[in-house]
Amino acid sequence: MLVSMWHFVQNVRPITFSDLFELACEGKTPDGPFWNHILGYWSASRSSPERVMFLRYEEMMHDPVGVVRELARFLGLPFSTDEEATGLPASIAKLCSMEVLKGLDANKIGTSGVHAKYPHKSYFRKGVVGDWVNHMTPEMADRFDAIVEDNIRGSGLSFKSPLV
Repeated sequence: MLVSMWHFVQNVRPITFSDLFELACEGKTPDGPFWNHILGYWSASRSSPERVMFLRYEEMMHDPVGVVRELARFLGLPFSTDEEATGLPASIAKLCSMEVLKGLDANKIGTSGVHAKYPHKSYFRKGVVGDWVNHMTPEMADRFDAIVEDNIRGSGLSFKSPLV
């Protein structure tokens, strides 16, 4: 999240990664502590699971077709046997892939935003899990993880992925 945020804000306000890292550790990113946003959605997904679906990016990337199926069920539109047989969930996952989305003209041209103009292409970067290792030292990662874990403690939410 932090690496993605850093690349994104470079489009309108250059800042060093270490400066953004310190701000994030202090909970002073532009929209406040990011863990508050995550906890808000987490809490909403627990209190109203029929209205809020909580997904982790790593899980989406690990099994995009499974997540498409899960999302269809959540929306009350599960795939039929025929749709499954024709590979519709896999086709949808492919159409929604980072490669396809960042290749669309609508996502390459123009800008959006209220307070600052962000190029549409800035919303789509690599789309890979684990790129943080190219920007953070292990010590930075440990520090950030400890801060996040401390701030979400007691919520039932964890970022310790069963996928790694």
